[in-house]
Amino acid sequence: MTQATIRDVARHAAVSVASVSRALNGAASVSPATRDRVQASARALGYVPNAAARSLSLARSNTIGVVLPELHGEFFSEIVRGMDRAAGSLGLQLLLSNMHADVELAAHALRAMRGRVDGLLIMAPELAAATLIDALPGQQPAVLINCAAAGRSHPGFGIDNRAGAAAMVRHLLAQGRQRIVHLAGPGSNLDARERQEGFTAAMAELAPGAPVEVLAGDFHEETGMAAAQALLSRGPACDAIFAANDQMAIGAMRALQDAGVDVPGRIAVAGFDDVPVARYLALSTMRVPIAEMGARALARLARLIDGTDTTTDVELLVPELVVRGTTATGAISNKNPQEEPTS
Repeated sequence: MTQATIRDVARHAAVSVASVSRALNGAASVSPATRDRVQASARALGYVPNAAARSLSLARSNTIGVVLPELHGEFFSEIVRGMDRAAGSLGLQLLLSNMHADVELAAHALRAMRGRVDGLLIMAPELAAATLIDALPGQQPAVLINCAAAGRSHPGFGIDNRAGAAAMVRHLLAQGRQRIVHLAGPGSNLDARERQEGFTAAMAELAPGAPVEVLAGDFHEETGMAAAQALLSRGPACDAIFAANDQMAIGAMRALQDAGVDVPGRIAVAGFDDVPVARYLALSTMRVPIAEMGARALARLARLIDGTDTTTDVELLVPELVVRGTTATGAISNKNPQEEPTS
């Protein structure tokens, strides 16, 4: 039996060959009704696109390059999960690489993608805007995530870190906490800087007479443990620790529990991001829609590649306050995964 061709599908669906090609390649310019009709015809005829021929005809690899600071950790696994889900729905593949904060490594990671991908998703919160722009391939479509360069020459997605930090400060103050210590992330990281700025600004506005203390951190669990141990050695002055990410908050919780300190009775602990493990530890945090951000970034990149989106604006995602057992008065057990999102 002769295999059905794209022309057979076009005749069956009563559309042009070009429309069939666009519909099967996920072009945003195709109406949902036409896409459904083409897909139904392809199924009815048993049409299987020739991937190699399709790639050559479009001068595309159907592959998206993803460049991240790290390839391990729950935050990065969640954002890749969202990207992969969106890519699968469009028939695209992901090619992953990491760049760290080193300028030469960043440039190398981006050069390695050239000629192999149709577009780039880049998360580089450690790189200065000018540095990243210089390293980006000239005409290749790219969407920047949590980058200082987003919105200049390329579109991007970011987190409203200042608003998120202010919401957590407001919650802790409402719980009667008077001496809140902020465990910051690395100073070179855009998200960490914005979260610290949000914390200090909120404290100045909402509790002008309260002491403001910021401890240096690096987003790692061990740093959270060391910070909590240092705070305990100084005495009972601190009554809340607000960490710039969940990993440091989890480290602080471990150190406090090891020392027999009641959380949240004596010291409340809060984080930022809401990685999956946070709910099982009953950690209060600011929920960032991590997987959703990855999916939306990929969908936007697909529109850039198709030419249906030419904007360079930045979309900010507002974190959601999630109150759990580590800050709530009359708190639930730290082993209870139940949570209560609040606005």
